[in-house]
Amino acid sequence: MAFSLGGGSSGTTGFSFGSFGAKTTAQPSFGFGTTTTTAASGFGGFGTFGTTTTTSGQTAGFPFGASTGLFQNTANKGFGFGGGFGTGTGTGLTTGLAAGSTFGGFGGFGTQQQQQAGGLLGQAIQPPTQSAQLINTASALSAPTLLGDERDAILAKWNQLQAFWGTGKGYFHNNLAPVEFTQENPFCRFKTVGFSCIPSNKDEDGLVALAFNKKEADIRNQQQLIVESLHKILGGLPQIMVNVEGIRALPDDQTEMVIYVVERFPNGNSRRVSVTNLYSSLEQATVKSHLMQLGVIVTLPRTELSPAQMKQLLQNPPAGVDPIIWEQAKVDNPDPEKLIPVPMVGFKELLRRLKFQEQMTKQHQSRLDIISEDVNELQKNQATTVAKIAQYKRKLMDQAHKVLQVLIKQEIQRKAGYAIQAEEEQLRVQLDTIQSELNAPTQFKGRLNELMSQIRMQNHVGAVRSEERYSVDGDLLGEIKQHLKLQQEGLTHLISVLKEDLEDVKLIEQGLNESVHVRRDLFS
Repeated sequence: MAFSLGGGSSGTTGFSFGSFGAKTTAQPSFGFGTTTTTAASGFGGFGTFGTTTTTSGQTAGFPFGASTGLFQNTANKGFGFGGGFGTGTGTGLTTGLAAGSTFGGFGGFGTQQQQQAGGLLGQAIQPPTQSAQLINTASALSAPTLLGDERDAILAKWNQLQAFWGTGKGYFHNNLAPVEFTQENPFCRFKTVGFSCIPSNKDEDGLVALAFNKKEADIRNQQQLIVESLHKILGGLPQIMVNVEGIRALPDDQTEMVIYVVERFPNGNSRRVSVTNLYSSLEQATVKSHLMQLGVIVTLPRTELSPAQMKQLLQNPPAGVDPIIWEQAKVDNPDPEKLIPVPMVGFKELLRRLKFQEQMTKQHQSRLDIISEDVNELQKNQATTVAKIAQYKRKLMDQAHKVLQVLIKQEIQRKAGYAIQAEEEQLRVQLDTIQSELNAPTQFKGRLNELMSQIRMQNHVGAVRSEERYSVDGDLLGEIKQHLKLQQEGLTHLISVLKEDLEDVKLIEQGLNESVHVRRDLFS
């Protein structure tokens, strides 16, 4: 007998901000053929989001001798505000920016333990007639007729206090049941509107988030076992494979695991099972019981909102939220493209969002610490690399000098016995020009003398302070000596030339004096 993972079920979504989720009832189907599936999607209750639709389809069973697509043709198109355990923050009980982690995407996985996964807009129970409920509430708050005297006015104030607080029962008539005051009633003061991230995952991405009532370390250690168990729960078929998209910690020692299922076909192709089909299969009664044994407390689809769904959500204020506050929240939305307003009712919801905000802050801080460590490591590597580059530059310069010396000696040996060529004469002229520039008083010679004086001063300081010693590279010292030698030879040659010129000048003067004496003798 083939096991059909398609949902042969009837699902209904409501509208309530006590549970913020859709309760879906699904029954497994066993058979050789196909089963008929009906699904209802609506937003009843206050504001009546949408209408109820019924769709018939076929679930893909797995008959003998044939292999059809996994979860194909499952007609469960419930309006689920997935996005899974998204993020947002909260800033107190004021209407403003409150974005932080919301465990159920838009509204989280509920303020109370009885909340069921399935979306943001869901309401479990609606009163038979809202008009009668409103009339009874108004009577309890303004004109109760329980005692028939002045005590009814005191009772009215007490009912108003209970309505503001969001708890208790409002008695107003002897023959009528009291009014139940919850935090969702319009008069409750402990409510505000925050903002949560809009999910961006598409239906074909196939991402479904599972919340485990276990620590992150335990989930990571048991990841392979959980994947194998999920594979068995989904039928254990060889053509499907369960994959883990990511794992992250949640407050109160809970953990989120995002999964998707890949289906392989006989022709070698593969595709991801859509969110709609995978989520409907996980919501079946038998599958949910197995998931609860694994520690799964809630299952949420990760899907984006259609423009029509977004429009309906924004145009209709949630139950118990003042339309003026809802409109102001839409105006105060810091990023309408990425954030959507969500109501926060009661201190428990505020505390829940605060815990998720702290958890997300810790995750961001841990990521920043990792990035900071990586930056420090890169800075150390960069400093080491710069030092190595400088060292290699010095080695390259030394090697270039050695190569130049070898080339000079080789050229000398090669040109031995040959006459000086025109090119060599040009090089000699250029070298003489460079030599004259080097020997110019205001050029490199003066700088070299200044360097030599500084070196002498440093040597003197080193002699005075024995702890500070300086040394000059041997090759550099040889070059300095060679340059000074050339300078000394040049000065010696200049002195000899000046001496010869001085002797010539004296000889000229002597000749001039003798000619003057001869002329005087002739005329005397």
